[in-house]
Amino acid sequence: MFEDFRQQAVEDNFEDPEEQNQVFTLPRSNRILGMTPPQRFVLAVMLLMMTIILSSLCLLVTERIVPPL
Repeated sequence: MFEDFRQQAVEDNFEDPEEQNQVFTLPRSNRILGMTPPQRFVLAVMLLMMTIILSSLCLLVTERIVPPL
C-alpha cells in the first residue's frame, strides 16, 4: 500500500508550466460573515431591539424607573 503511494509520488510531475503562469484572484463579494446586506440589517435591528428591551428590563428591576399604573 505504501509502496503504491511512494511510486505515485515519484511518477507525478508537480510542476506544470501552465499552472505557473496563472494568476489567482479572489472573487470580490459583498458578504461579511457569509451574510448579504439585508440579512446584516435585520441582524443589526434585532440586536438593537434586544438591547432596548434588556436595558428597560434592567431599569425596571433596579426600580430606576416605575411604570405608570
